Amino acid sequence: MRRKTDTNTLRSVEICAGAGGQALGLERAGFGHAALVEIDIPACSTLELNRPAWNVIRGDLQQFDGRPYRGTELLGGGVPCPPFSKAGKQLGADDERNLFPEAIRLVDEIRPRAVMLENVRGLLDAVFFDYRADVEKQLKKLGYVTAWKLLNASDYGVSQLRPRVVFVGVRRDLADYFDWPVPLSTSPVTVGNLLHDLMAERGWRGARTWRDRADSIAPTLVGGSKKHGGPDLGPTRAKKAWATIGVDGRGLWNDPPGPDFVGMPRLTTRMTARIQGFPDDWQFSGRKTAAYRQIGNAFPPPVAEAVGKKIFAAIEAAAGTRIRKAA
Repeated sequence: MRRKTDTNTLRSVEICAGAGGQALGLERAGFGHAALVEIDIPACSTLELNRPAWNVIRGDLQQFDGRPYRGTELLGGGVPCPPFSKAGKQLGADDERNLFPEAIRLVDEIRPRAVMLENVRGLLDAVFFDYRADVEKQLKKLGYVTAWKLLNASDYGVSQLRPRVVFVGVRRDLADYFDWPVPLSTSPVTVGNLLHDLMAERGWRGARTWRDRADSIAPTLVGGSKKHGGPDLGPTRAKKAWATIGVDGRGLWNDPPGPDFVGMPRLTTRMTARIQGFPDDWQFSGRKTAAYRQIGNAFPPPVAEAVGKKIFAAIEAAAGTRIRKAA
């Protein structure tokens, strides 16, 4: 059954919730959380660690029944990206990890006022035109007006480019009230300025020099997969990009560099979390590899917040119009 865990008036059900990037952004946008569904045990532990009152449901999305949550205002989430990622085989609908059909099933069962799903930019490739059209067709039958949009995290204050595709569907009565968030007028801080205090935490004498060298935003963080090794900052091309701002991308450190360190430092998980837009008090469960996978695969909270605020405003505006008409 639905249970209230906070005072927010609008509620969401989130699928494939991960470490809570989207959930945190939606919380900031004004949404409470009726349920968060996630299969990864460390990620579930992260959600429970940071928000003990949240209703975290550990398990396979295919076994989750949305009917007890019927009428929840928003269905959100980040369905697995490998079916559409250029780093994979781009099998789309033929990939066993494709969970868009489950998302559509839950839209039917919950009938939220809005839907918000994020994925990799590869989903907008021409090869997936028919796939996107089919998703739109099914949601249209259920009464939703839909749109896909490529958003860059750096446009919303995150210190990395991180392009992500966001899919939004709103009920027809909300369609006239929803518009996409406008990019901020200011640029995000550089990696050097963002991380200087963390790099200098153990007294590294070269921290200021490193800060001045790291004078741009970061390359896109990658989360890695459970099939391929431990935490690093991506393939060779990505590691070279990190090297241009003075970061050794071959792995992560447990601690910042010491006073006499010479060379290119590696990032810690806390540093990568800050680059991803998480607040410093957000803790990650599990050892370094598990924690970094959660961070690297997360939807940056500031981007989720920006879109969530627009959805929240559309729902509130439509409700206000109905009240005025009734009066």
